[in-house]
Amino acid sequence: MLFTVGFDLDMTLIDPRAGMIEIFDVLARETGIPLDGRAFATRLGPPLQTEFARYGLDDATIARLVARYRELTPQFTIPRTVALPGAREALEAVTDSGGRVVVVTAKFAPNAVAHLDHLGLRVDAVVGDLWSTAKAGALRDHGAEIYVGDHLGDVAAARAADALSVGVATGPISAEDLSAAGADVVLPDLTGFPAWLQTYLYATVH
Repeated sequence: MLFTVGFDLDMTLIDPRAGMIEIFDVLARETGIPLDGRAFATRLGPPLQTEFARYGLDDATIARLVARYRELTPQFTIPRTVALPGAREALEAVTDSGGRVVVVTAKFAPNAVAHLDHLGLRVDAVVGDLWSTAKAGALRDHGAEIYVGDHLGDVAAARAADALSVGVATGPISAEDLSAAGADVVLPDLTGFPAWLQTYLYATVH
């Protein structure tokens, strides 16, 4: 059966928080800007530019911080990132059922690919540097009928792409808030995704 499922990356498939906090500590030491990586780790989802803008920085400084952050990611974040519970099994559930997996994320695409490769998570395509409803075009281009994510922005992306929204409460947003935002399905984490997918696929062909 040919179908495509889109997945967000950070706090949906992977937990990169430990390394992200460390990079913010490095950037704070290098620049003298009081960057708070622990606070950043509680609100993952939006692009890095949004986080750095919280400090009232000018565009040029934000651009330099983003570039340096991306440069440091292979050294600090990728080695410390772990797959979230059920992530590997969720991806395998799609491919074992004849489907394709596309990751659509706000993360810089080369680093997103490096994270997946490091963890041995196999996907068919990766599209980066997209957030919230801006993800809809990529989801439509890849024919995704389901989009799985942990953030309100992921719910908005799915709805804008006319895809089924599956929320997972593994990020900063509660199950209740994901549901209130319009997620069609909300799971505590990805461990329940394979069983849900089989139910969904059975319903679509019967």
